[in-house]
Parts: sequence; C-alpha cells; structure tokens
Amino acid sequence: MKTFQQPLSKKEEEFYLARLQEDDENKKNEAKQILIERNLRLVAHIAKKYQGAEVEQEDLISIGTVGLIKAIMSYDLRKKSKLGTYAARCIENEILMHFRARKKCSREVSIYEPIGTDREGNEINLLDIMETQQTDAVEQLQMQQDIKALQEYIDIVLDEREKEILLLRFGLRGHKELTQREIGEKLNISRSYISRIEKKALYKLRVALLKE
Repeated sequence: MKTFQQPLSKKEEEFYLARLQEDDENKKNEAKQILIERNLRLVAHIAKKYQGAEVEQEDLISIGTVGLIKAIMSYDLRKKSKLGTYAARCIENEILMHFRARKKCSREVSIYEPIGTDREGNEINLLDIMETQQTDAVEQLQMQQDIKALQEYIDIVLDEREKEILLLRFGLRGHKELTQREIGEKLNISRSYISRIEKKALYKLRVALLKE
C-alpha cells in the first residue's frame, strides 16, 4: 500500500500558501508541489469512501488529486475555513463529477425511455420493469447533494405561488402532502391551473439543477 507524507503543520501550510502569491515562479511551483504532496493523504482518505464503485483506487486518487490542485490554486487566504476543509469539498466534487460523466456516457438508453406498452396499452419504460434498484454510496451522496441543492433552488428560482404549490404538493418543510385537487380547493383555483404551475415549477428546478 502506498505511503503518503504527513500533513503540514498549520504554520508550514500558511507559509507555503503565502508563497503561492509571490512573483517568483520557482518558489510558487515549489510551494504548489509541497502542498499537493503533503495533502495526498486527504485525497486517499476521501477516495477510500468510493471503494467498490467499479473504479480502481489509484484512478480515484488521480481524479481526487485534480480536485486538490484546484483547491490549492483557488484557496483564499482571507477566508477563515481551513485549506483541508475546502480541499475536501473540491476533491469530493471532482470524484462525483467523474462518476456523473462516466454514468452519462455509459448509459446510452435512459431508464425513462419508452420500450413498449403493457397489455392495456400503457407506455412502459425500463424503470417500470426493474425489480430492485440498488443504491450505491456514490448515488446516495449524489442524491444528498441534489436534495440540498433542490431545497436551495426552491427559494431562489420559484415565485411565491410556485413555491407554495410545490411545498404542498410534495409535503415539503412540514406541510402535509396534498393532491392537485386538494390544493386547488385550498387555494380556490382549478386543478388544471395547479397542474400547469406545478409543471412549470418543476421545469425551472430541473433547469437549475442541470446547471450545477
């Protein structure tokens, strides 16, 4: 098993981060290299969380190192958060982006794409005929991130009426889940109007999430 160097002390880390701001390219490159080498243990620790995700550990470390480099080069010394905390997010994001891109490229047929009809003539897709759907660690983390982003975008991209209807429709933030008809009766508007607003709101959220 590969052995990584010990992390830098707080004082050493501050010294090399400050060197990155100097005009001397040799000093900057030296500082960058040291910061990378002494934070590889963090990369390996995060990559280990994704063991069994059909990607070799060495490849995961290489991918995570790209995130580490981005963190080092974009870290703001004026911020109070530690480099390790900031770098951990960048490393994890880089690995998740890799899995997202890999999944997108490998799955040529969407699980939602129609594949035929049932005996009653209703359209069916792959998702309908899957007996079980195992959720691996990567998908769980991705789902958690998507849920967090979704909660934020509800307040950012939706107007008050759209927000109110979605919260009631899906029982979010302590609301009881209601049908479109029940929401229509509550707000004194037609079910068809509720349906149009719901579709528009979901579309706006989908567009926002795709830009992530």
